[in-house]
Amino acid sequence: MAAKAGAAAFMFVLFLVSVACQAQLSPTFYDTSCPTATSTIRRAIRSAIASDRRMAASLIRLHFHDCFVQGCDASILLDETSSIQSEKTALGNMNSARGYNVIENAKTEVEKICPGVVSCADIIAVAARDASAYVGGPSYAVKLGRRDSTTASRTLANAELPAFFEDLESLISRFQKKGLTARDMVALSGSHTLGQAQCFTFRERIYNHSNVDAGFASTRRRRCPRVGSDSTLAPLDLVTPNSFDNNYFKNLMQNKGLLQSDQVLFNGGSTDSIVSEYSRNPAKFSSDFGSAMIKMGDIGLLTGSSGQIRRICSAVN
Repeated sequence: MAAKAGAAAFMFVLFLVSVACQAQLSPTFYDTSCPTATSTIRRAIRSAIASDRRMAASLIRLHFHDCFVQGCDASILLDETSSIQSEKTALGNMNSARGYNVIENAKTEVEKICPGVVSCADIIAVAARDASAYVGGPSYAVKLGRRDSTTASRTLANAELPAFFEDLESLISRFQKKGLTARDMVALSGSHTLGQAQCFTFRERIYNHSNVDAGFASTRRRRCPRVGSDSTLAPLDLVTPNSFDNNYFKNLMQNKGLLQSDQVLFNGGSTDSIVSEYSRNPAKFSSDFGSAMIKMGDIGLLTGSSGQIRRICSAVN
């Protein structure tokens, strides 16, 4: 009985710590210390996407890949050193994660007006929101006040980032471990209404899977042969790959999901009804996506005196 009471007390303390950390985040966090921070970031992000429309998807993905490893602490931005194993070279990031320079450029602009105030972790979170809004997706209130890590972990990145070949149960489990529900997972997966994937990630699906539309598979095979062309790109949403909409979910219902990890969301499993709902109701998808992004932004926070505010995003101070 005493042991159970002690365990309960410990869990309550953890809960209070978690609540306290999240309570420190606020959309108005920089209103006094750097009132033009978010508008400065927004200009940098809009400029980057105007030059490269694909960058919208890359910035949303960058936030996701940051938060799933050590929490939303900008660890993904750290370069390799003698004491840091960079997450940039993890399997889920190497030769695919993009936008590091965009975040660094935004940081440079913010440092000019408010040196040492705004974290790289917050810039990633704001950039993802601004990227969504720029291409027609939801704009939501980003909670701010994160601090930057002084460490990174390629090992954790390899272990914790979802893979393109995973089944539904594995994906649900991964997200649950981060405090995200199956609905959150489906909503966040909807970001695949944007962006592209490399041939090696969908080759198995278009040649060997039965739950794939024949015409869709045939079209994709033209640029993705059985051997070679591993890095050739194809859009995740074949209809409107550069606009944030709900066509991704309509594609899934026609067995036109490019990745296995996409199609498993609508394949006779527990998330079929959510996919169907989002395919019919774009406003609900948009609302749930914004809510899920805010929720994801609370994972593993560094606040208060934890971590640091990096002067440049690719290295510790």
